[in-house]
Amino acid sequence: MKTALVTGSSRGIGAEIARRLVKDGFQVVLHYTKAKAEVEALRKELGSACVGVVKADLMSSKETERLWFEATSHAQISALVNNAGVYEQIPFWSAESFDLNRKKMFRINFEAPCELMRLAIAEFELHDGGKILNVASRVGFRGEAGASMYAASKAALINVTRSLAVEYASSPVQIFGIAPGWVDTSMAREGMEDRLPQILETIPAGRMATPTDCANTASFLLSEGAEYLSGSVIDINGASYFH
Repeated sequence: MKTALVTGSSRGIGAEIARRLVKDGFQVVLHYTKAKAEVEALRKELGSACVGVVKADLMSSKETERLWFEATSHAQISALVNNAGVYEQIPFWSAESFDLNRKKMFRINFEAPCELMRLAIAEFELHDGGKILNVASRVGFRGEAGASMYAASKAALINVTRSLAVEYASSPVQIFGIAPGWVDTSMAREGMEDRLPQILETIPAGRMATPTDCANTASFLLSEGAEYLSGSVIDINGASYFH
């Protein structure tokens, strides 16, 4: 049976991807940083299809490496979903918080996924191949005022996805991405309540994406039917942005 490691899978997009992969016949290893109650509830919901839960702080390279090896101690990993991410708005000129924000955005949104991908690809090449799905963002293509470091970190993730797809095109390793716009998750809802009408005006579909919308696309990309799409980063934004 195939096994997927899904980072940031205690709630939101990551939890829904884990649920969908289990429906698709995967086992899953869940990862969390702080939301223990939520991840334990998901473990119980998934039953025997959840073969492990790992707590790790992706701000630390050592913790990130430990996450991979602890996950592989539960089962041979055949798919890696780099979903964990952080989003913070901060003015570019902010003297007090800029360095911390920059380091945090790039560490969790880009560096940790890269470290996990290096470990995963080494493992995949020893066995029968594998698939990687990186959860990027619409702002990685279009940018966002007040969130420049977040946008830059997601742009970096998009371009490393494309570059690695080319680098490993002749191997049994495929790398994909999804780029959601606004998604109805707890992270998005924080500070969004007073802006919801304005946000919806920018989305021709008339609603934000749901975690299920993202999980459906992830399911396809991690299936055998998408192998020729390696390097593709699929937009999930309700027709709000094209590039």
